[in-house]
Amino acid sequence: MSKSHDIVVGFRRAEENDVELVREIVLEAYSKWISVIGREPTPMKADFNKVVREHDIDLAIVAGDVVGLIEIWLHADHLWIENVAVHPHRQGIGIGRRLLSHVESKAAQAKIGEIRLQTNEAFEANIALYAALGYEIDRREKFMGGKTVFMSKKL
Repeated sequence: MSKSHDIVVGFRRAEENDVELVREIVLEAYSKWISVIGREPTPMKADFNKVVREHDIDLAIVAGDVVGLIEIWLHADHLWIENVAVHPHRQGIGIGRRLLSHVESKAAQAKIGEIRLQTNEAFEANIALYAALGYEIDRREKFMGGKTVFMSKKL
């Protein structure tokens, strides 16, 4: 498999004509978790038309193909990551890391010193990735029979 530094990743903001592409990537990326938690993860239930129209979503592009996305909300004191999704055929090669790095750059440009996110406690690989990139666990809360893990990173 390629290392992340070998891959050229471009970014562009999702537009209204990208709704089906965004839906496809999110559904494909999260479908593997259904058997782990016994239900569809919350991102799979989004109103994708509304999400693309109202939120800041950047698409990751490799060799002309959209392979992942990151959805963020900019707040006065932090940048919130609502969703990170990488197409299953492109997972494990550094696209998620690139998306997170891209968002850190956006936060720095906006002079925001903290990034926050949440994930399901059962998504151990995701938690491990965030921890490896400097995110710390702030708290856990019960949610729909499991636990949500809230994490943050100071920049």
